[in-house]
Amino acid sequence: MPSFRPITLVTGASSGIGAALARVFAAHGHELVLAARSEEPLVALADEIAASGAPRPHVIAIDLSRLDSGARLGHELATRALEPSVVVNNAGFGLAGAAHELDRVEQLAMVDLNARAVTDLSLRWIESLQRHRGGLLNVASVAGFLPAPGMAVYYATKAYVLSFTEALHVELKPLGVRVTALCPGPVRTGFQGRAGLKDIQFPRLLEQSVEAVAKAGYEGLAAGKRLVVPGFANKMVTLLPRLLPRSVVLSLADARGRRRRDGAAPAWLRPR
Repeated sequence: MPSFRPITLVTGASSGIGAALARVFAAHGHELVLAARSEEPLVALADEIAASGAPRPHVIAIDLSRLDSGARLGHELATRALEPSVVVNNAGFGLAGAAHELDRVEQLAMVDLNARAVTDLSLRWIESLQRHRGGLLNVASVAGFLPAPGMAVYYATKAYVLSFTEALHVELKPLGVRVTALCPGPVRTGFQGRAGLKDIQFPRLLEQSVEAVAKAGYEGLAAGKRLVVPGFANKMVTLLPRLLPRSVVLSLADARGRRRRDGAAPAWLRPR
């Protein structure tokens, strides 16, 4: 495929961390493909990036929770003679509440988007990433280090993304492909509304801006880091499961979850 043009694919680019990542990659000269379910905000972001003097990103409106989404996205790229040199898997959502009380179909859709789609898009273009000596940036979470009653499935999906990405970092390094897991702590975005979390106050020491998270993610991937946790306090949170018994961590997480249900944010929640 020598005639295919290399691009950076950013999923979940319609808002929040995904949009901030798109801006950072564009500022560093990457030609982008923006993918998300909602077309209108993607077009607005593409216009904004083009107005800054960067190449206008390609826009693909697609529901990545669908089982055929990887094949459809691949077809869209191929018809435009594009192939990824970098893949940024940011698309995802969470749901707050006890797993047995939440809608089961919605939770399975969360697994499909947060875990299955990340797996598909991480593996689909390995030859292209290798050919361009590119990279893979998967947005996991501080949540991936912890169990969390009250958001059990969401936290579990982020644990999967973290474990999967760290393993890929080792497997693909000999091929010249950089692989990085980006694990933010609390970030104020549209995630809260989608998850059913309202009027949340996050601990100031833990909260990061989308711009700071995106910058840390870009720089971490460029440096070939396995793991990026923006913010010193968030790094400390990731140490808790190593320092405390699992039962104690689970009890603390449950207490935080109960406080969240009463209107206060758990310190370890990473909304996106």
